[in-house]
Amino acid sequence: MSIALNTPRRNTPRGLPLAALTLTACLLAAPLFAAPMTDTDREHLLVHFEMTTQMVAEQVRGLSPAQLEYKASPDRWTIRQVVSHLAVAEPDYWREIQKALKAAPDMKQKKSAANDADIMWYGIDRVVHTKTGGGHEKVDTYKDMGEALAKFQALRGTMIQYIKTTTDDLRAHSFGEYGEVIDCWQWMLEISTHAERHIQQIREIKNDPNFPKK
Repeated sequence: MSIALNTPRRNTPRGLPLAALTLTACLLAAPLFAAPMTDTDREHLLVHFEMTTQMVAEQVRGLSPAQLEYKASPDRWTIRQVVSHLAVAEPDYWREIQKALKAAPDMKQKKSAANDADIMWYGIDRVVHTKTGGGHEKVDTYKDMGEALAKFQALRGTMIQYIKTTTDDLRAHSFGEYGEVIDCWQWMLEISTHAERHIQQIREIKNDPNFPKK
């Protein structure tokens, strides 16, 4: 999972989810947290993680087995497979950022290949598709939706608690596991915007004209 850094970005993207549009407003009410992460950076991550965690659950709530296993075409994922992918991928992303944060701070000597708006746009822009790899394409790891969702939500609880309490300086550490370098704060945000992309994918499946009615 990585953003397409050469993709043109728009400052005010059309079709931005309402919840994402409220992020700036939420920052105004940010509580005071311990340094070195700024209050704005911390609250931005927290709001986005809470938003995407809730949205995944909302998108799959009440769906029948036929709806969870529906494929628009043989090469497409089912809704269950999308959630299974998140349950498989996010533990790797979490381990990788923990590893990066153990290294010496190095962003004073480096420049991020993306700005924060690029990371946000990655979650919104479903026009540009990226190929899943690194074992994260094993979308049938979890055959049961309940198990996949529980794994996803459990780790999200851990990551949200980390965001609330950490004193790590995420901006000071680089992350280059998947190619071009960004800072670790941006990578944390990209974990959440990656989920946002797949939330949109679930919506696309549900909007398919042949999607089962029940």
